[in-house]
Amino acid sequence: MPQVPEMAAASRTRKPSGGRLGDGGGNGHGSSGSLVGGHVYVLDRVRIEVALEARSRYKYVHPRVLREGLGWKVVSPNCSRNVDAEGGDIDIAWLVPTGDGTEPGRPSGWLLHARDHGQGCWQLKLRAATLAEALAQLVSDPNRSFWQ
Repeated sequence: MPQVPEMAAASRTRKPSGGRLGDGGGNGHGSSGSLVGGHVYVLDRVRIEVALEARSRYKYVHPRVLREGLGWKVVSPNCSRNVDAEGGDIDIAWLVPTGDGTEPGRPSGWLLHARDHGQGCWQLKLRAATLAEALAQLVSDPNRSFWQ
């Protein structure tokens, strides 16, 4: 079976099994490649993991990508200790797909949220047409909304 180019790149750059990038979470849609609402979730997770390798902030920490509701949550050790004085894992971002493009009035896209650690909630930062667009914002993080 031929590999999708993104998958081929991911297999060259991924951390070893049991490593520091995503484990797929625990609701049964993680590493199985299950289809839900038209999305192949494992491919989305791998695309997120690969994109995170190109980030400019806190390159020395190893984030994980976990299932969260219908989307993916990025979790990372808080090395700056701005949020967690102990340097424990903190929520960085939550990416949620918005439809599969097959229903009229419900185009496909992605919502990118940042964690408001003071309020203990997610804040919507971007409505993106594609996962690539959402990931570009997360990776560049010009306003330090995600990597604090």
